Amino acid sequence: MPPAHEPHIHRYQRWLGQRHGLHFDHYDALWQWSVSDLDAFWRSIWDYFELQSPTPFEGVLVEDRMPGAVWFRGAQLNFAQQAMRHADEADTAGHPAIIWCDEAGLARGELQQMRWSELRRQVASLAHHLKRLGVQRGDRVAAYLPNTAATVVAFLAVVSVGAVWSLCSPDMGPVAVLDRFRQIGPTVLIACDGYRHGGIDHPRLPLVAELLAQLPTVRHAVLLNHLDAQADAEPLATPQRQAHAWATLVADDVPFEPEWLPFDHPLWIVYSSGTTGAPKPIVHGHGGIVLEQLKLGTLHNDVGPSVSGGDRFHWYSSTGWIMWNCQVCALLGGTTICLFDGSPAGPRDAPDWTTLWRFAGLAGVSFFGAGAAFYASCLKADVRPQAVADLSRLRAVGSTGSPLSDEAYDWIWHRLPQPGGEPIWLTAIAGGTDFAGAFLAGHRGLPVTRGEMQCRCLGAAVYAYSEPDANGQGHPIVDAVGELVCTRPMPSMPLCFWGDADGSRLRESYFEMYRGPRGEGLWRHGDWLKITPRGGAIIYGRSDATINRHGIRMGTAELYRAVEAFPEVLDSLVVDLEYLGRESWMPLFVVLREGHTLDGALVARLKAGIREALSARHVPNDIYQVPEIPRTLSGKKLELPIKRLLLGHPVDKVLNRDAMANPGALEWFIALAQQRGASSA
Repeated sequence: MPPAHEPHIHRYQRWLGQRHGLHFDHYDALWQWSVSDLDAFWRSIWDYFELQSPTPFEGVLVEDRMPGAVWFRGAQLNFAQQAMRHADEADTAGHPAIIWCDEAGLARGELQQMRWSELRRQVASLAHHLKRLGVQRGDRVAAYLPNTAATVVAFLAVVSVGAVWSLCSPDMGPVAVLDRFRQIGPTVLIACDGYRHGGIDHPRLPLVAELLAQLPTVRHAVLLNHLDAQADAEPLATPQRQAHAWATLVADDVPFEPEWLPFDHPLWIVYSSGTTGAPKPIVHGHGGIVLEQLKLGTLHNDVGPSVSGGDRFHWYSSTGWIMWNCQVCALLGGTTICLFDGSPAGPRDAPDWTTLWRFAGLAGVSFFGAGAAFYASCLKADVRPQAVADLSRLRAVGSTGSPLSDEAYDWIWHRLPQPGGEPIWLTAIAGGTDFAGAFLAGHRGLPVTRGEMQCRCLGAAVYAYSEPDANGQGHPIVDAVGELVCTRPMPSMPLCFWGDADGSRLRESYFEMYRGPRGEGLWRHGDWLKITPRGGAIIYGRSDATINRHGIRMGTAELYRAVEAFPEVLDSLVVDLEYLGRESWMPLFVVLREGHTLDGALVARLKAGIREALSARHVPNDIYQVPEIPRTLSGKKLELPIKRLLLGHPVDKVLNRDAMANPGALEWFIALAQQRGASSA
């Protein structure tokens, strides 16, 4: 059993008292201070974590507005420099920086490890070669890589030279990948030859060649041999593009010389899709991510190098989910990260939901995180983790991606270790790709209530808001469900969307529904939220029509493009029904050309097409043939009203038939809603 320790957030509070004479009787008072005095709070985070800048900064929140807040003007830092500090620090240098394995390694009981010194050497070598190849500040480097240490090396090397990182998972098909990378014009593509998932090898070299053919800005292609040690990079070369072997680029021993960058220099581009249009290419900055993730990881997740001989942090994720970024961010605080590449359910022909627990035992994981859907699957399969793995080091469990049911809370508490005889600390968090952080998270020193997140995060002025009036004005409500609204800026909010020159797409995405007292935009996140009287928080699912499958968001427009490429399909509509305490259900509705019927063969082809173009996560649960897709007078698909209708809301509360181009199309969906309501009653 790991020894008891003082929570990091308590150490921070003690430091506030000693350094600044600030004393808080309870967490709510600390939170209120953190969101009312943003200058003092974020300066305290900078000082507490001893961030370094070779130049002074003129202030903390220099321009207080949303969007477009300006933080720490004049400061310089680098994400990779902050992470690599731990290669020389006494309490981290002796621990591994990264522990990882794939499905084959787990079957053999074998882990791979990379120490901080070796991580720094490989990062320095790759950074040296990137500069030699002409990569400069601001250039985009795209990656199509699995969840291994090599991907972490690639990320740190890219950002160390001031280039901008962007990553897609190799299980994503060409449509989804090109929708993202085409927007940003990468000069380098780092890709793998394939990946293994569910016991099946998936060669990717032909797809990589297809991507390169559609990305004319790429001057250099780097091939990581992940599936086949003999795979050759040379066929990827053209007269306009050089090809390079990964092993050659990370082989040298050269000094690590990261660039000092402005606080708001672009770090990465991540993608969060709305209900229409191409995926949103969201740009975050070095400084904002470093501050937000040190606060979240150390103070709220309570992980760090000095606990129980060094924390080992695992959050199961593909490289296409923002939780991959958040896991890598644990390196900022000196925490060992534990990566698993493969299926959490084991082989496709023999599902095994003990897979990740066996990995956690083998790696000595102390903090285990996953999407809520994973725990629901373990519950249904009656998994008993301690019967298959030594989880004696495990002291915390995290959940995100969707609401965690009460039954899942109970399963975690009953089936996992109980340090000191108490239920294991369960910290459910909620945030988003949009700002690469959390609004709601845990607190090691507060009680955990089934079905609730423990608290609003420090520095996050988050409230449940009433419906906006005609002027966009709402107000905070307690113990009632409202829209999740953040009323003050945070350093990790987007710098911009790539290519959004006038900022209009950014404003439309987050800042137009709600207005503050001076008419300023407020961040509306798109989640239903309740703040409880005791200060906890409950997320009730998405308030818009974005698809959120197992924590990975994708816009409906992307799925429509894949479905409507089939000649049989005239029109389509998809909704993702996610609500607290119910299993997620995503139905697809299709209108077929005359003479065609939705039979089993077409259903199978549609699902296979979606899996190939997008990912297996976004395959619908059910597909229905319908006479018409409901549309507005301007021709827009009525996704959100249909979603609300199928969630049980009365039809007259979700839409106005007079605003429809085809009100008769509603009758089929009303009948389905009534059928579902009767079957669940």
